[in-house]
Amino acid sequence: MDVDINAPSLTYDGAKALAMHTDPAVRATLAARTDVPPEILYYLTQDGDVTVRRAAAQNTTLPRQADLHLARDDDPGVRAGLALKIAKVSPGLDPDAQDKISKATRETLELLARDEMTRVRQVLAEVLKDVADAPPDVIRTLAMDTEIDVAGPVLQFSPVLTDEDLIEIIKKGPAQGGLGAIARRDGVSENLADALVASDDDQAIADLLANDSAQIREETLDDLVNRAEEHELWHAPLVQRPKLPPRAASKLAQFVADNLLQSLSTRPDLDPETLEAVGEMVRHRISQSAMAEEHVDSPAGAPEYLRVPPPLSVAKRLYLSGKLDERVLNRALMSSDYPFVLAGLTVRAEVSLSLAVKVFTAQTAKGILAICRKADVSPEFAVLVQQRLGRVPPTQILAPSRSGVYPVADSELRWQLEFFANISEREAG
Repeated sequence: MDVDINAPSLTYDGAKALAMHTDPAVRATLAARTDVPPEILYYLTQDGDVTVRRAAAQNTTLPRQADLHLARDDDPGVRAGLALKIAKVSPGLDPDAQDKISKATRETLELLARDEMTRVRQVLAEVLKDVADAPPDVIRTLAMDTEIDVAGPVLQFSPVLTDEDLIEIIKKGPAQGGLGAIARRDGVSENLADALVASDDDQAIADLLANDSAQIREETLDDLVNRAEEHELWHAPLVQRPKLPPRAASKLAQFVADNLLQSLSTRPDLDPETLEAVGEMVRHRISQSAMAEEHVDSPAGAPEYLRVPPPLSVAKRLYLSGKLDERVLNRALMSSDYPFVLAGLTVRAEVSLSLAVKVFTAQTAKGILAICRKADVSPEFAVLVQQRLGRVPPTQILAPSRSGVYPVADSELRWQLEFFANISEREAG
């Protein structure tokens, strides 16, 4: 029987004939159609060609029992496509429903949530992360996954997880980075904040403090301020908290970096007495040169933020302790803490401050990319650095290639650094 696979409609016999066609491309096209009888679609889920099974897995009209069959397929691509589709149809399922369709869908989700391939579980987590009525058991399984790419989206966004669920997960210990994902949730409660602080995870506490929607008890905040001198990661988010008790501000003024001290001294929510105490600390530290940072004279035309001494000593301590990562730099960049970002890039790239200042003053995209590349930050973050820190005009910004790599060859980027280094050396001489 000669049947056109692209015909607007198919007879039963026509669909049956196409299902046994010798060309797998024809069978795959049939498996993707939504007007194919259920039993023929089920037959196609057992096809020997993986492209046919992948097409069937993503077909929304495929019987739920066939989904359950494909959840055990040997091919990860089949299971990933199934995860993407099945997660979209899961909202509204009643956990206590006894009908076979709902039961099969739940069983399929449970299988996929325990799939051996991280990519399959990750697809499922990304689709279910903000679904309010996703199956709780499936969400809890994903939340306790050992891979942060799976657990992270659910821990940070899922409305299904209660405070009790999250506190239990904190006690058991989620995947590395999971505590930070919880700390970044919208509207973290006081009890949840206390549990995060009790975990004593440096990065997670920094993420919590940077979360403006997090509710933190005043006594908890006071305790963190008292401990903060030895935790540089907490300094910037503490200074930038929406509400800061006066005694906390006075305490922070004793040890935070100069650029943060300036921010602290201009907070509009502090009473006159506290502002005066902070201001006195500013004047004292300037006069005593308490922060012995490398100093360079800013070139003519340099942006205002380049004239503020960057906290190199803080950046160096974080770098040596392995905590000066891209997440820390990104949080500082989004908070407009440009002196810290400049210090962080300078330290990570192992270039002189004078060279870095010259590059950013020149507002040259290639020069900035060169520093970012040597600092080993992602091409995507390098775009943000060009935009916010480098003030590069939009038409001149260099974005990553389609393959997600730096758009300029490494040899050209090395030449950029040599060029600016030579300028710095000539001027110093």
